[in-house]
Amino acid sequence: MSGTTPIAKPTFSLQKYGIVLAFLGLCALVSLVCQIKVMQGVWPVNVFLTLNNLMLILHQISVNGVLAVGMTFVVISAGIDLSVGSVLAFSGMVAASFATRYTGVTVWSDTYMVLAPVTAALLGGALCGAVNGWIISRFRIQAFIATLGMLLAARGMTMAVTGGNPISALSPDFRWFGTGRLFGVVPVPVIILILVFAVAWVILNKTVFGRYVYAVGGNEKSARTSGINTRAVLMWVYVLAGFLSGLAGIILTAKTGSAQTAAGTSYELDAIAAVVIGGASLAGGVGRLTGTFFGALIIGVMNNGLDILGVESFYQLIIKGALIVIAVIIDSRRMSP
Repeated sequence: MSGTTPIAKPTFSLQKYGIVLAFLGLCALVSLVCQIKVMQGVWPVNVFLTLNNLMLILHQISVNGVLAVGMTFVVISAGIDLSVGSVLAFSGMVAASFATRYTGVTVWSDTYMVLAPVTAALLGGALCGAVNGWIISRFRIQAFIATLGMLLAARGMTMAVTGGNPISALSPDFRWFGTGRLFGVVPVPVIILILVFAVAWVILNKTVFGRYVYAVGGNEKSARTSGINTRAVLMWVYVLAGFLSGLAGIILTAKTGSAQTAAGTSYELDAIAAVVIGGASLAGGVGRLTGTFFGALIIGVMNNGLDILGVESFYQLIIKGALIVIAVIIDSRRMSP
């Protein structure tokens, strides 16, 4: 019939759903290899598909997932944060230094309240992020250089807190953040991870600040011309990354039961890998938190599967490095005219 508007048919977007297919494909591959082990009589059951192992994967990616959320905001704003691992260690050390002095959770008495180490760690991480954001936005220094300086400074502050010695014997109330389980099934770090992703998704997709982050990453000069306070946006992006690094430090310290000066080493690489594998562009302006979530899951499933199959850790590093390079190549080809 003439004059009628054709109804658009829904189309499948490989760019949008490719990361989900990659995750499902990886899960199917690992499961298949494990099933072959069962058929050969090597294993009694397919351990990869058990509920305990699936919860273990989520538990293992909780720290990297929280870091990757902050890194997503940074990368979308056309920046990079190399300091998140060191800030994690510093925040964890600050939290542990509080968490060993008292016991109990009474809020307004002389006994220790569990909020103190948590608050100290979050504020410490946010402060490090604020320093990064101030230097980058105020002096127009490349984020790579500024955060590299914070990487070294935060690692030095971590050692200075206790003279390079680890802190252990943390209070049970504090350790709940890393070892507790809700309803005896779901680990507390998994709940924290889900809440962080949910809140961050709302901020990035449903608020003015989220739109500003995309605008600054897409073209900072145009964003400034249109009236956006780009300095403030960049400042808050790095404050958020530092804040979440502090939260990740709390989770890791509570999980392991001690704060180590070497904690968080190379964690920034895992966070960047999750973001890039998830489809974010290092050029800025492009990225989704759902992609980051599946990127973190891919890394977690890969590490878990290779551990189950007894593959040496150095091969895991090689595979992870290859994934990052492949993801960047795909991104560069997608962005090229």
